[in-house]
Amino acid sequence: MHINAVLDLDVVALEEDDSVTVMLEFAAPEQVQDAERSPHTAVIVLDRSGSMAGERLASAKGALTSLIDRLDDSDHFGLVVFDDEAQVAVPTNTVDALGRPAVKHVIAAIGPGGTTDLSSGYLRGLQEVRRVGTAGTLLVLSDGHANTGITDPSVFRQMAAGAAAEAITTSSVGIGLDYDDLILSEMAIGGTGNHSFAEEADSAAAAVAGEIAGLLSKTVQAGSLLIKPTQDVVSIALLSDVPSQGLADGVLVELGDFYSGEQRRLLVTLGVPAMAALGLAQVAQLHLNYVSVPDLQAHTVTIPVSVNVVPGDVAKGRVPDPVVQREKLLLGAQSAKRSSEQALRRGDVESARAAMRLSLDDLTAALAHSPSPEIDEEVGFTEHSLQELDLREATYMSRRLSSDRAKKARGYRGRAQGGQVPEDESR
Repeated sequence: MHINAVLDLDVVALEEDDSVTVMLEFAAPEQVQDAERSPHTAVIVLDRSGSMAGERLASAKGALTSLIDRLDDSDHFGLVVFDDEAQVAVPTNTVDALGRPAVKHVIAAIGPGGTTDLSSGYLRGLQEVRRVGTAGTLLVLSDGHANTGITDPSVFRQMAAGAAAEAITTSSVGIGLDYDDLILSEMAIGGTGNHSFAEEADSAAAAVAGEIAGLLSKTVQAGSLLIKPTQDVVSIALLSDVPSQGLADGVLVELGDFYSGEQRRLLVTLGVPAMAALGLAQVAQLHLNYVSVPDLQAHTVTIPVSVNVVPGDVAKGRVPDPVVQREKLLLGAQSAKRSSEQALRRGDVESARAAMRLSLDDLTAALAHSPSPEIDEEVGFTEHSLQELDLREATYMSRRLSSDRAKKARGYRGRAQGGQVPEDESR
C-alpha cells in the first residue's frame, strides 16, 4: 500500500506559535485478476422484527441466498437474526462445512418476529466473528429503530470502533424510512465500514450485493496509523471523522480494510510551538501498519513529517497547499450534512436548509476559484439535496445525508466502494 504526506504549510515562522495540517493519502493495490484470494469471514446480522414482514424480509433473504452462491468453500459465513432477542440462525463456519443447501434452507425459513433490539443482534454477531478468530466483516440490515436494549448511537460507535481495532469491519444497510439512521451510520463510521440507505426492498438487495463485492475484492486488511508527535508538538487534532484513540506516545487511527484500488485521504492538524532554531525540524512520525491480501503478510511503513523553520518575514509569504485546502472544504461539507441531519431529526427543515446553503456557498466559491471534480460532485449533491427538501419527507432526507456522510467519512477518493447504493437505486 502506498502512503503520501502533504502539508498545507511546509514552513513555519521562527519563534512563533503555529499549526500545520497534514493530508495523508492512501492507495491500496489493485487486485490481481484470477489470482487466488484468501478466505474471508462474513457474518450477517438480520433484523426480523415485525416491520420487516413481507417484501423487505423476502428481498433480504434473497440477497443472502445469492451471497451464499458467491462465497468460496473456504470462506466463513454466519447469520444472526434478531427482533426483541438475538438468535444464531447459522453458526459461523466455512461454507463447505455448513453446506450451501442447508444454509439456504435456514434462510428460507426465517420469519418476522416482534420488536427491535439492535444491540443484542450486533453483540451476538461480534461474538460469532470473534469465535472463529479471524478478521471479518459484520453486515447489519435493519428497517427499524432500536426500541429495546442499547439505544445510544455513541455507544454503538464505541462498540464498532473496538471491533475495528480487532480487524472486524462493521457495515450497515438501513431499509425504508423508519430505521435509526444515526445509530446505523455511527456504527459504520466507528467500524470503518459503509452505511447505505435503501428506501426500497430491491435497493437493499443491491446494497448487500455491493458490500459483498467489496468484501471479496479487499487487498488490505487491518489498516491502522500511529501518529507519533515529537516533543515540540503541543496538540493533535484529527479532522477526518474516523475512529481513533489516544496513546502514551501519540494517536492511533483505525483505517480498517481497503478495497482493490481504493484511495482515501486523512487530515491531521499538529499544533507547533515557537521554534528557536532555523532549518528543518521534524514534528511527527507516521507508522502505517496493515496486512496485505491474499498473502496475509504484515507490513509497516514509516514516514517522517518535517517543517522548515524560516524567518518571520519569509513565512508571511507562504501559500497554503490548494489540495489540502480543498480537502478541508470537503470535510466542512460533511460537517454541514451532520448539522442538517440533526435539524431534520428535530423536524426543523429551515435550519437544515440554512446549513446546506452555507456549505453550498463555500463550495461554489471554491469551485469558481479552482475547478475540482470532487467539489463539483459535492456541489451537485448539495444542490440536489436542497431541491429534494421541498419534495421529500424529512426522514428520507436525513437518511440520504447520513448515508453519503458515512461513506465520505472514510476519506474515500477512489472507485465506487462496496456497499454503495447507486443514486438512482436509493430513491
